Amino acid sequence: MSTSRPDAARPAPPAGAAAPTRVVVIEDEPTITSAIADRLTAEGWEVSTALDGVTGVETVLRVRPDVVVLDVMLPGIDGLEVCRRIQADSPVAVLMLTARDDETDMLIGLGVGADDYMTKPFSMRELVARLKVLLRRVRRAEPATPPPDAADAQVALQIGDLLIDRAGRRVMRAGVPAHLTPTEFDLLLCLASSPGTVLTREHLLADVWDWVDATGTRTVDSHVKALRRKLGSDLVRTVHGVGYALEIPEDPEDVDAPAPEA
Repeated sequence: MSTSRPDAARPAPPAGAAAPTRVVVIEDEPTITSAIADRLTAEGWEVSTALDGVTGVETVLRVRPDVVVLDVMLPGIDGLEVCRRIQADSPVAVLMLTARDDETDMLIGLGVGADDYMTKPFSMRELVARLKVLLRRVRRAEPATPPPDAADAQVALQIGDLLIDRAGRRVMRAGVPAHLTPTEFDLLLCLASSPGTVLTREHLLADVWDWVDATGTRTVDSHVKALRRKLGSDLVRTVHGVGYALEIPEDPEDVDAPAPEA
């Protein structure tokens, strides 16, 4: 089942005005679905809903939303497979909902293309805040024509065998491309801006997630683990009780070849 809940009485935006945010909610609990849809509609967003995985994929492909709220446990196909399918078609921001506070599930979700996650039960106020932050990050990541004096900010960043293309938002490690979510890219870029320097979780939350409190430290930890899985376990160093630092990866060209045996 899929429903669209745009406000039919709301007039079209004036010429030049920003189009309303489109969101698809894929959740099999009708009560939760209605509560989320009502709250987001009250924010002025256009909301479409689906109660199972297959319909959810079809709805996303039809609506082309700005962001998707996706439950992990769904009938038909689960949320992880839904996320794989919609990201394979066209990348979209995804916030996953899970009933279990299981870090393994969270890491799997991040690995298939989710940008953020929340565990149930959750407050609607926090859900809206997290979605707005996620949308700001995604829109910040959209390609834009830089002003002439911003040329230096667009050049690729090379640190050892790690190449970060800031303008194209692409990453390579030892010549091998890595597919990062927008959040993972922003986290890597934040760490790479001060290689070798320990950045606290609070600093990373503020810079990458735009959060001003420390309630999301596990989010930082999970995204760091996702970076390690995609780019190598040696790339980010943990400083227990403090935060993380980007290790300067060794460039193979700088490694001296072993001397031949006599």
